[in-house]
Amino acid sequence: MLYILLILILLILDQVSKYIVVDKFMYGETLPVIGGFFHFTYVKNMGIAFGLFQDKTRIISIITVFAVIGIAIYMYKELKNAPVCEKLAYSFILSGALGNMIDRITREFVVDMMDFRGIWHYVFNLADVWINIGVFLLIVDYFIRRKQK
Repeated sequence: MLYILLILILLILDQVSKYIVVDKFMYGETLPVIGGFFHFTYVKNMGIAFGLFQDKTRIISIITVFAVIGIAIYMYKELKNAPVCEKLAYSFILSGALGNMIDRITREFVVDMMDFRGIWHYVFNLADVWINIGVFLLIVDYFIRRKQK
């Protein structure tokens, strides 16, 4: 139950942040937060990570639905006795996948807004952050288990 609550909280944070950007920003508008380093910039991503597969929203949406269902089934069936780190990892990944899936289905694009110009030129959102945290936690979990063996 705790992990379902975590997924819901992360999903709500993602969707609220996207709603605020769509409601308050014009498409392409940017708001500098830290000089030339971090901006909020309203971008419509018609692809997936790093802008790959632009304008393939329909096929990406179908794949995402199957991925979300697969992750949810895996979590339900396989993670009952898994370590906390692995449960957290999949909770983050599922919430991020759900957040971007909701965008693709309801808007036909993903709302991106976090623009770290000092690091790279890609713009992303909280769902992307959640997925990356989840992947990082899976890697940490892998090395913890490997060390324990």
